[in-house]
Amino acid sequence: MKRLMHLNIICLFIFTVSCNLKSYAQIPDAVKTSFKAKYPDEKPDNWEIDDHGNYEFHFKKNGEKMRADFLKTGKWIETEISIDKDELPKAIKKVIKEKFDDEDITEVEKVMHHSKGLFYDVEFKKKGKNKDVMFKTDGSIIH
Repeated sequence: MKRLMHLNIICLFIFTVSCNLKSYAQIPDAVKTSFKAKYPDEKPDNWEIDDHGNYEFHFKKNGEKMRADFLKTGKWIETEISIDKDELPKAIKKVIKEKFDDEDITEVEKVMHHSKGLFYDVEFKKKGKNKDVMFKTDGSIIH
């Protein structure tokens, strides 16, 4: 009985790994090439296609959790780095205290975007769907 259970676990593992390898092969070459050009020393931990059809690569660089998004043509969209709320610029902390002080922060990301440049995405806990607010470094809110 134990052998059968171990065999099932091994088969499940092999199936999972082979599915992931097959899935990676389905990523357009332009996307893989762009990722490798932008992050030559990194290998994605995993990837997915988001609701807009963009390719999201999840990886760690220097111990930081990162996500890089690309169009199917290979064009880079943005890279997000998960950070602690204590790492936010002072100007953003001030605006949060003034306008969102009673709301809990669930996630903070430092974002480099192809057209918006550097900004910070702060997610606040809300009933139903959480609320994302994007801030420029100076504390101004991006609408």
